[in-house]
Amino acid sequence: MPTTNLAGPGGQLYADPKPSPDEDVFQVNNTSSAYYNSAFYLANKNKVQPIPPRRLGAAPNIDLASFLPAAMIDAINTANSITFHSVGDTGAAKVSVSQSSATAVKEEAAVADAMAQDVAAGGENCPAFFFHLGDVVYNFGEAQYYYDQFYEPFRAYDRPIFAIPGNHDGMVFGSSSSAPQVPTLTAFLTNFCSATPESSPDAPTISRSMMTQPAVYFTLDAPFVSIIGLYSNVLDTGGGIISSQGGMYPLVNDQLDFLTSELKRLSPDRQAGNRAIIVAVHHPPLSCDAKTGGSGGLMQDIDSCCKTAEQWPDLVLSGHAHLYQRFTRTVNGRQVPYIVSGSGGFAATPPMQAAPPAGTVVGDHKLEVDPIVHFGFLTITTDGKTLSASFKTAPQIGSHAVADFVTVNLVSGKITASGSGPTHAPPAKRKPPKTPVKRTPVKPAPPKKTKKPPAKKSTKH
Repeated sequence: MPTTNLAGPGGQLYADPKPSPDEDVFQVNNTSSAYYNSAFYLANKNKVQPIPPRRLGAAPNIDLASFLPAAMIDAINTANSITFHSVGDTGAAKVSVSQSSATAVKEEAAVADAMAQDVAAGGENCPAFFFHLGDVVYNFGEAQYYYDQFYEPFRAYDRPIFAIPGNHDGMVFGSSSSAPQVPTLTAFLTNFCSATPESSPDAPTISRSMMTQPAVYFTLDAPFVSIIGLYSNVLDTGGGIISSQGGMYPLVNDQLDFLTSELKRLSPDRQAGNRAIIVAVHHPPLSCDAKTGGSGGLMQDIDSCCKTAEQWPDLVLSGHAHLYQRFTRTVNGRQVPYIVSGSGGFAATPPMQAAPPAGTVVGDHKLEVDPIVHFGFLTITTDGKTLSASFKTAPQIGSHAVADFVTVNLVSGKITASGSGPTHAPPAKRKPPKTPVKRTPVKPAPPKKTKKPPAKKSTKH
């Protein structure tokens, strides 16, 4: 176990030197549920919000080597595989007559602490980072709640945390129906898309540095894997939106151009067996939950980009539904897992209507397991030729257990192992070769030349 905390090559810090015990109350009482009755939200709750542009001069992709010491990147290459965490919907804010704030805090803490324990354990399978699937802060992504819902729970997680926004991170409110009190995604941009890795103004007593992602949608390139993160806007029901969908929504189609371009850029390395490609988007393209169900328009947009690029992802990750679901979708003869992992701390909620039984096939996809309504998180491992994902539960009391897993052979495009229930565990990882393979980093995308954007104007939808 390391005796000193990790420091990134740019001076980034990720964990407190001596993390304090878990808190059992909010430092700032969360009253944001009242904003559901605000004039702006009521007038605009079924409308999308504008997507902030990429930071001026920034490339659309970032490299893990800019966030971890060179020695750690070398160790990952020597081990011939990479492991990381993923889950969404972590913000502890679910308070009601049946659940106190203390319970809400403990539920997120149980997940965050279990993930931190994985990191602290070290070893060959030690997670290199956490890719958050959105809904970092509830209910309207306000800056004042970042300490309680993000920085404090993950103060012992000594690794970078990358994130795409969820609908709650971008939702807005206001006393007037014509303009929000705070522009959409303001706090998310501050904490995850900063120009420099400084301490957050929203949590000045916490060591973790703000992240320097280029935009709310971006690609993370790491050894053996690239994760393409998309932003699916603010609708709570009705599915995710990443484009205008043929003029239905007042959005530009930049994300479609971005996704197509990134798939084309990564395809040669993927075809050479050097890396897996993962698409992450908050709203699930597939889900059996009535309220947070699958997004047909979102699925069509992603499919269209994949067809144009002639490259499909090996795994699709989502949150939004506060449970765990796993589907297998067969595309061009290849089996692609679609996983929903949205029980990271806010709530663990069963489907609003009875879910179809495991094994149900609809069109090109199959529900592989009954929804798992427990708090937990994903651990994903890949060497570019195989990929394994396991869902581990993280109860407040009791041991953590692998509740489901899946392994995909990326060469054949076939699932080679899977299982659910506490008796199952992922197959043992293949031993790395004695002599590590010399790897050439994937070619980064060039920065997009953009003109300085004009002053923002109030946009009415």
